[in-house]
Amino acid sequence: MKINAFVRIRRELHQIPEIGFKEFKTQQYLLNYISGLPPERMEIKIWKTGIFVKLKGRNPRKMIGYRADIDGLPIKEKTDLPFASEHEGYMHACGHDFHMSIGLGLLTHFNDNPIDDDLLFIFQPAEEGPGGAEPMLKSEVMMEWKPDMILALHIAPEYPVGTIAVKEGLLFANTSELFIDLKGKGGHAAYPHETRDMVIAACSLVGQLQTIVSRNVNPLDSAVITVGKITGGTVQNVIAETARLEGTIRTLNPETMIKVKARIESLVEGLKVGYECLAEIDYGAMYHQVYNDEQLTREFMKFTEAAAGVHLHCCTEAMTGEDFGYMLKEIPGFMFWLGVSSEFGLHHSQLNPDERAIEFAIDHIGDYLTFKGNEA
Repeated sequence: MKINAFVRIRRELHQIPEIGFKEFKTQQYLLNYISGLPPERMEIKIWKTGIFVKLKGRNPRKMIGYRADIDGLPIKEKTDLPFASEHEGYMHACGHDFHMSIGLGLLTHFNDNPIDDDLLFIFQPAEEGPGGAEPMLKSEVMMEWKPDMILALHIAPEYPVGTIAVKEGLLFANTSELFIDLKGKGGHAAYPHETRDMVIAACSLVGQLQTIVSRNVNPLDSAVITVGKITGGTVQNVIAETARLEGTIRTLNPETMIKVKARIESLVEGLKVGYECLAEIDYGAMYHQVYNDEQLTREFMKFTEAAAGVHLHCCTEAMTGEDFGYMLKEIPGFMFWLGVSSEFGLHHSQLNPDERAIEFAIDHIGDYLTFKGNEA
């Protein structure tokens, strides 16, 4: 394998980040590469901006799936890299360029070096939103090519290259977007008594939302409510008629998500009365928890622990959200963290993962899939 080729591929993909279901250049790039591989054992099917690639095994008894997500984020890149994003205001700030190049590396390797079992490579759009895994799982292609097991990775800036971090059971949290729109009555700043100020209402609501975790969630449970963006008003001397809160909810327990949302709705109803305003809640995209199959994860951990040059780290669960959880809900499998040694974390404008992790991942996952795809 020409590993350096996949570093080059990563850099070229890094330059063309696109958001969910608009990954047109990315899809074409992937198709151009895949169509250049020997076609004898390969079958390709398109789903929206995603791609399925099935590799026929020598003596198939099962199908093993490997998923790589392909979308970027609406973040302005600040890395000053020579291959920085050419799409202003967009960046591969979550490592999906790594995920794709590793996926292509594995596809290339197994196209040249077949194993007994069939392999299904899934290049999935819209992981960052609005969510591509769930509808892709329900697609006609997946119904025809549903794998018997599936795996995926996610880069982890906090771990050094050579590290695989994973655990059995719950790995990533249940997540939900949160959008709250408030509407009152605007007016002149000199006459506040004639208005219903939605900046004041929004500020009050943010404080109230933070009491949910501290006062309504069991201290032995875990939940997060983050309001990451507030917009309201038009100019400094006009009282705001509208305001909008944008945030996220994360829980380790699906039942806790239900309770948190019920409490949010109660607080918003109270706000409507107290501030004499209108309010609407939109939960946007919700992602199911990533729950790793215990048996398959234990097997992978045992394999990884015995591999030369690989450090296995038994991690704890995280409040990270990942729509791969929908696939794991229906198909046995697991996700793991891949160490990439970056000073800056996920979704940061200066994220710069160590590209040595690409070769490491292709080699290690390739060895595991060879072991798994040839077992009696």
